[in-house]
Amino acid sequence: MKISVKVPATTANLGPGFDCFGMALTLYNKITLEELVYPDKGLEINIIPGEQDNETSLLTIPMDKTNIVYKAVELLYNYVGQTPPDLRINIQTDIPIAKGLGSSASVIVGGIIAANKLLGNPADEAAILSIANDLEGHPDNTTPAIVGGFCISSAEEDGSIIYKKLEWPEDWKIAVCMPDYELATQISRSVLPETVKMGDAVFNLKRSAMFIDALHTKDSELMRYALRDKLHHPYRSRLIPGFMEIKEDLAEIPTVIGTVISGAGPSIIVIYENNNFDEINRRISTVWESLGVKVTVKKLNIDTKGAVILS
Repeated sequence: MKISVKVPATTANLGPGFDCFGMALTLYNKITLEELVYPDKGLEINIIPGEQDNETSLLTIPMDKTNIVYKAVELLYNYVGQTPPDLRINIQTDIPIAKGLGSSASVIVGGIIAANKLLGNPADEAAILSIANDLEGHPDNTTPAIVGGFCISSAEEDGSIIYKKLEWPEDWKIAVCMPDYELATQISRSVLPETVKMGDAVFNLKRSAMFIDALHTKDSELMRYALRDKLHHPYRSRLIPGFMEIKEDLAEIPTVIGTVISGAGPSIIVIYENNNFDEINRRISTVWESLGVKVTVKKLNIDTKGAVILS
């Protein structure tokens, strides 16, 4: 039996919503699980690289039972008291690795959902959300990868995930800007302080509340105000040369709502109105190319379906 699952990329945090805001985008990884039939046996893992992948990074992906997809499959099987059978795992990686676009979350989700289908769907959505979070460590990427759209999510003390999916305004477009270097999540998290000032925490609470109201009312002026952050941008921006210059430059365009770091970075998300993609692309490329950084800028839509079983 063979099962394939298509899982969207995700962008997390979106300014003030550190570790709780996340959104699915129309860029995908595909995970295929196939039970091996005698005389084939053991574990076979194949990587099918996408156009944005760095070959050096792909070489670092484990090809044994320490592979993150296999770990996800194993967690699901353990959930029902079983061990995985001999498997062939194909990973088609169109979401670039270590770019802040949820590549690890997508393959975790793909492995869990494919394994669940192989077993006859014993795990419901709540279990899948919880298992994915156990492996990823936070639900801001895994939740929208599973259910699609823009999500607010929280991992509770009992291991459950509480989430709310909110409608994203159709007029608010997304440009994803991917520089040609990688930034490991572990490094990006290491620069964050263990404690924050009360004033900074309150600052983000106010912006997060305004963010949600701006979504409901489709108020772009309020969203411009809401996208500010003091919990991670001041620290992570130091790891992304040119980010502050890009942010300030794009703020001069009236139809640009805001510019934020995507997840742990180094990719940047630009939220804008009307058809200003070409100008946004030009300005970002100019800044990064002046620093010797090549960049790919894509216009992406919001994926509203989340992970989909293809076969």
